[in-house]
Amino acid sequence: MLKRKKKSQHLATISLAVMGIGFVATIPLQHSFWVTILQGGFEAGLVGGLADWFAVTALFRHPLGLPIPHTALLPKNRHRIITTIISLVENDWLTKDSIREKIASFRFTDKLFAKVDKELYSQSLRVNLIKLIQKLIHSLDSEKLAPLIEKELKTKINELDLKKYLAVIIDQITKRKYDEIALDYILKEIDEWSQKESTKFRLGSMAVDAIENIKADGFMQFALKSFSNLVNEDKLGSMIQNLIQKGVNSYQDPVNQNRHTLLMYVQTKLQNIKNDESLLNELDNWKSQLVSEWEPGDKISEFLNQLQQKASIFVEEPVFFDNFISPLLQNALDDLKADAGKVEGIEIWIKKQISNFVERNHSKIGKLVEENLEKLDNKTLINMIETNVGKDLQWIRVNGAVCGFLIGLILIGLKSFFKNYI
Repeated sequence: MLKRKKKSQHLATISLAVMGIGFVATIPLQHSFWVTILQGGFEAGLVGGLADWFAVTALFRHPLGLPIPHTALLPKNRHRIITTIISLVENDWLTKDSIREKIASFRFTDKLFAKVDKELYSQSLRVNLIKLIQKLIHSLDSEKLAPLIEKELKTKINELDLKKYLAVIIDQITKRKYDEIALDYILKEIDEWSQKESTKFRLGSMAVDAIENIKADGFMQFALKSFSNLVNEDKLGSMIQNLIQKGVNSYQDPVNQNRHTLLMYVQTKLQNIKNDESLLNELDNWKSQLVSEWEPGDKISEFLNQLQQKASIFVEEPVFFDNFISPLLQNALDDLKADAGKVEGIEIWIKKQISNFVERNHSKIGKLVEENLEKLDNKTLINMIETNVGKDLQWIRVNGAVCGFLIGLILIGLKSFFKNYI
């Protein structure tokens, strides 16, 4: 821009210099008719160029530094020019009504959704969202959260209706035949225990001791004494061992009536437990005591710290953004676009906010223009104007010289014609 300004200035100066040199060069040659006409053209061109130079220069400064009246028009009228510019901006170019009309004709949501669609899968959004999520994760204070979680846990446990859950547990035991499984497990353990050699010896010893300690009179005492002499610990242990194993085998038989009777008895007892108030009260008391003595704060805090670390690492993995965040954002955006009512509501809200902002700050537009113009001193302001419109102004000087030259040729030609032929 500055180069163009200097080039146009040089062109204007050259045109003026050509007129001046031409005028001086033709003075000694006035005896020639054509030279006289040419000199008149150079003379008029010189006058026109100087006049336009004076006019253009007078707009910005005093010509030749002389304080000639009605020159340096821009510096003298700086305040009036700034006031006029502000008035034009506020009252003609950027009026409230014109801004409102432009806002009303513009679809902000279309531009907004287009921008969001473009940025949704951008690397910058990915990086910034991950950083934001990590910051939120690390901002959680586990020491403050642990007591709250502990309190809520204890409250929820105390609110548990054990009667309901106990009924569910009992029904599941019956439905899944856990009573039969438990009975089979007990029978298996008894069978394995009874088969041990040590068990046989212990049972035999217990039986002998029991017989010897039985108090009886007369014939019964004699019979017990005779029986004890016939058998020993090993024989008695084997007899009892066999009896236990036979009993176990009979109860392990799925079709055994005793087994069914026992299971029916167990199931009846289990069903009765549902309405056993004393047992339910005991369970409630036991639950309350356990909860009151439970101190899980440190464990909860430790768990939260571990969870924070794992979560922070997990969000950095590509699968987190690709499988969770990206689909979530895309679905939310698609749902929003599909809801015409919400889209229109957003559009109205945006326009309302912008209109309110314009209403509150319209007067600041002129103030902003004024502040920016007042920052410029006269020299800077003049240079700025000359830089932007200087080319056209310099062409005024060139045109003045050229037009003056042509007009001079015509006038001198007419003058000579009338002088010589009329």
